[in-house]
Amino acid sequence: MLSLAATSPAASAAAAAAVAVFPAKSSPSAAPRWRWSSSSFSGIQIQHKGPPLGVPLAAAPALSSSAARRRAPSVVMMAKRQEELTEIRAKTIEEINDEVVDLKGELLMLRLQKSARNEFKSSDFRRMRKRIARLLTVKREREIEEGIKKRLSRKLDRQWKRSIVVRPPPSLKKLQEEEAAAEAAEKSA
Repeated sequence: MLSLAATSPAASAAAAAAVAVFPAKSSPSAAPRWRWSSSSFSGIQIQHKGPPLGVPLAAAPALSSSAARRRAPSVVMMAKRQEELTEIRAKTIEEINDEVVDLKGELLMLRLQKSARNEFKSSDFRRMRKRIARLLTVKREREIEEGIKKRLSRKLDRQWKRSIVVRPPPSLKKLQEEEAAAEAAEKSA
């Protein structure tokens, strides 16, 4: 079923209730998949709800095996996130702080690689930012459990940031060790 609603930002909620309903077109080759799509242009919203076009309502509840396969990865991803969160929750606050500093250093290195137009994985940006966010979320959850209010938390966070000793990120340390090993191999040869 396709519904059409015309609304404007200035219009009141009662005036925005004008809705036109059109029957769905039938298509003989439509696969039985549920879909929710919407579009908005100049205050006009078009939404398609329910089974795809051309599928009778009686046949709609049966999902195809391809739809079931598409859902499977999201379940696996959720399990990985839960596993990662349990790993983070097992760490102490000091370990969490150290990992945040290391990840922020890695992000800096990635930005430098990007600006120098070197090869890098662009997915690492998102992965590291998400990991930092998860670490800081667990840290804040622990503060809430201890009864630390938001204002005091921000003050402690500022103190912690001032106390950070700048150190090279793990990837840079690894590169330096590899270069030192290569120089030692050259000198011995």
